[in-house]
Amino acid sequence: MIKNARQYRITRSQAAKFRDALSQLDASPPGDTPPRLRQAIRDAIESQFLELEGQLAEYDALQRGEVTALEVDSLAAIPHALIAARIAAGLTQKELASRLGLAEQQIQQYEATDYASASVARVGEIAEALGVRLTGRVSLQGPSLARERAKR
Repeated sequence: MIKNARQYRITRSQAAKFRDALSQLDASPPGDTPPRLRQAIRDAIESQFLELEGQLAEYDALQRGEVTALEVDSLAAIPHALIAARIAAGLTQKELASRLGLAEQQIQQYEATDYASASVARVGEIAEALGVRLTGRVSLQGPSLARERAKR
């Protein structure tokens, strides 16, 4: 996931390089390269290009306000949602930090590590500062299933 304008510029530049590499490969004669190897090389380059293009499209859609809700089906998905919410709100990491009374570097660290070092309370503060509202439900396990999982 692209998390800031700097990463966006880098990703855009890398995508252009992959696009150029595909064009050069398609325009070049096969030479001594076996067709299957040439196709494998092309597929690998194209795969990387499409992945970068997808990340750019996601960032652009967030910035344009085209994304108004995200599906969060686990706690592990919350960091992505918080970063997406910041981008959709049009806030830089510095602006979010200012809202929270934190140093910009703290937000950078949180996002770089997908909020691994942030407390639940801090994640809640960030969600509130971004106007994020979590809805949904928590599925509870029955006692026997919880005990069975604890044995593992």
